[in-house]
Amino acid sequence: MNFSSEFCNVKQKNNSMTKITVAKGDGIGPEIMDATLEIILAAGAEIEIEEIEVGEKVYLAGNTAGIAKESWDVIRRNKVFLKAPITTPQGGGYKSLNVTTRKFLGLYANVRPCVSLHPFVDTKHPVMDVVIVRENEEDLYAGIEHQQTDEVIQCLKLISRPGCEKIVRYAFEYAKHYGRKKVTCFTKDNIMKQTDGLFHQVFDEIAKEYPEIENEHWIIDIGAAKMADTPEAFDVIVMPNLYGDVLSDVAAQIAGSVGLAGSANIGEECAMFEAIHGSAPRRAGQNLANPSGLLQGAIMMLNHIGQSKIAEKVQNAWLKTIEDGIHTYDIYKEGVSKEKVGTKEFAKAVIANLGQTPKLLKSVTFAENAKLNLPKYERKAPAKKELVGVDLFVNWAGKNPDELAEIVKGLDTDKVKLSMITNRGIKVWPEGFEETFCTDHWRCRFKPVEGEAITKNDIVGLLNHAIELNIDTIKTENLYTFDGKMGFSLGQGQ
Repeated sequence: MNFSSEFCNVKQKNNSMTKITVAKGDGIGPEIMDATLEIILAAGAEIEIEEIEVGEKVYLAGNTAGIAKESWDVIRRNKVFLKAPITTPQGGGYKSLNVTTRKFLGLYANVRPCVSLHPFVDTKHPVMDVVIVRENEEDLYAGIEHQQTDEVIQCLKLISRPGCEKIVRYAFEYAKHYGRKKVTCFTKDNIMKQTDGLFHQVFDEIAKEYPEIENEHWIIDIGAAKMADTPEAFDVIVMPNLYGDVLSDVAAQIAGSVGLAGSANIGEECAMFEAIHGSAPRRAGQNLANPSGLLQGAIMMLNHIGQSKIAEKVQNAWLKTIEDGIHTYDIYKEGVSKEKVGTKEFAKAVIANLGQTPKLLKSVTFAENAKLNLPKYERKAPAKKELVGVDLFVNWAGKNPDELAEIVKGLDTDKVKLSMITNRGIKVWPEGFEETFCTDHWRCRFKPVEGEAITKNDIVGLLNHAIELNIDTIKTENLYTFDGKMGFSLGQGQ
C-alpha cells in the first residue's frame, strides 16, 4: 500500500497538513508501518508523508550508517520522523542508526509510557502506569573508549549541565502537561558524586520551579528494585542515559510486553517516533506482527504535532480493540482473547472502533494541541576556574605501589609533589593495604606544595621529566575547582 502517493494526491491542498518523514524499515517494519498509517489516516490525521529508505539495504549497499545523505536532508527538512524497526547487519563496523539519529539531531529526550493492560495482557502489576524519561545523548553512550594498558580499558562517562537541565525540565513539563503528580529521579550519586551528583543537583534545582508536582530521588539500585516490584509507586521517572535504557525496557516488559511499547525521541528542532522492539525478520511477510508498538509511537507523534484529538481517538480505539479480545499471536491467550488476528485484521479492528472508548480499561483524554513547548537551554555565566593539581595515569607492570611511588616521586619539584596513587579508584599509596589487588593502570596525583600554585607549564614539565625517567604516562587529567568547589573525585579510601 503506497500511502505516500495515495494520501498526497487526495489532501495535498490542505494547508493544515504536517509533513512527516516515514521509513518502513526491515523485517516486520513494512507491515506494521502500513497498518499504523492506515489507522491514523482513517482517524483523520492531517499529515503528508515523505518516505525514505533506511536500514539493511542501505547498510549492505556500502553505507555504514544505514542512511543516505539525501535521507538526512529529508528528515531535517520535515522535523518529524516516524520510523519502523530496522536490521543492523552483524560485523563490518556498521553503526546503530538509532544512536546516530538521536545524537545528530539532538533528540535529547526519550519518552516511554509503560501502562498495564490488565486483565487482557498478562502482567503481575495490574495498575502500573509509569512514564520513563531518559536522557538520550550523553552519559556512557558518548561511546568514548580507550585501551590504555594491557589490562585496562576506559569508557568516559560524560554528563553535562545542559544535558541534565534539558531532560529534567522535560520530565517536569511532561508531568505538568499530562496531569502527572510526581517526578522521581534515579541516579548513583552516592558513588559517582561528580557526574550523577550533577544530575541529582540539577533535578533538585528544577524541582523547586514546580511546587505543585511531588519530587523524590532514589539511588538507582534500590529504585530499580522498587520499580520492578511496586511500579505503582512511581509516576514519571527521569534518569541518565544508561539507567534509562535498561529500566525503560524492564518497565515495558513488566507492564505486559516490550512489543506493545512505543517511544518518542524529542529534540529542540526534530523528533523521532518508533516502536521499541526489533525488526523480527523471522516473522516478516507472514501477516503476524503486532503493530501496537509503532502505533503507540505514532500516537505520541500526533500529540507532538498538535493533533491531540486524533491521537485520543486512535488510542481509545486501540484500547477498545485490546479490550474486545481481538489480539495478535504474541498476546493471544486462551480464555482471555476472543479472536486471533493478523497484522492487517488488527488494523481493521482498530479502525472499526474509531470513535469508541473502552469500558474496563481507562480511556484517555488529551488536551487540545498537547505539544510541549520548552525553552532552549541558555548557557550560564562561567564559574571561576582554578587549576589545583593534575592526575598522571601511568602504565606500570609492577605490583607494589610503594615501589612505584619511589619511581614517580622522581618527578617532584619544589612546587609540585606526588600526593597519592590509586589503582582502579582505590588509594594504594600512601598507607595502602597489601590485600588490594592492583592492575597495571595507576593514577598518580600531583598537588602543589603549600603556598605554591601549579600551572600548565608545570604539568608539561612533569610529562617531559617522565619521558626522561622512562615513566609511561598514558593520559593526564587536570584538577580544577569551580568557584572554590572541588571539581574532581578523591580516591576511595582517602
